[in-house]
Amino acid sequence: MRVLLVEDDDEVAVPLVDALSRRGVSVERARDVGEAEAYLAAIDYAAVLLDLGLPDEDGIALLTRMRARGDTRPVLVLSARGAIDARIRGLNEGADEYMVKPFDVDELHARLLAILRRRDGYTGKSLRCGALEFIVETRVAYIDAQPLALSVRETQLLELLLRRSGKVVPKTVVEDQLFGLDSDLGSNAVEVYIHRLRKKLEDGSSCARIETVRGVGYMMVAAA
Repeated sequence: MRVLLVEDDDEVAVPLVDALSRRGVSVERARDVGEAEAYLAAIDYAAVLLDLGLPDEDGIALLTRMRARGDTRPVLVLSARGAIDARIRGLNEGADEYMVKPFDVDELHARLLAILRRRDGYTGKSLRCGALEFIVETRVAYIDAQPLALSVRETQLLELLLRRSGKVVPKTVVEDQLFGLDSDLGSNAVEVYIHRLRKKLEDGSSCARIETVRGVGYMMVAAA
């Protein structure tokens, strides 16, 4: 999962990025609204974590513009503005969640996962395809109840494909979610990770397979 954090305060941003990274969330940081707009135009983030008191513009203005142009990506407002009218305004402008600083990172992570579950059309705690099961909270995959040894990027790739099981995930989306703007990996990096994950699923007899849709992307399907 890849998210954009819009936060100018290093004392908030640095530990939050570290804490979410340890929970398997890939985080990129924008320090103001202008930088955030550039990131949002370039990358399909799973969600946005948005501070309001930003140096160049209020975060509410960014949220309002996102919704006005039809951007439906989940937005979690993280703000020191705890008054009820501020929270109501944030939600009315299109925020999916509004959390007041200081907040608990575990709660933030849980709320983020809950929003993504609702967006992707399921409410359970795991993702399944054939005998393959991925526990969202622990980020551990199992084949017939046996844990599957995966690297961090293999885990991110598996989750991305399972969340859209039966649908084609464009290669550009996979690149964005796994590697980001600053990656210096070669052009075949996605194919390398697809190959590694595909082999592990085949070796584990998961009854799930990754299909390549030539020229488009990849799709997780249950094997016949």
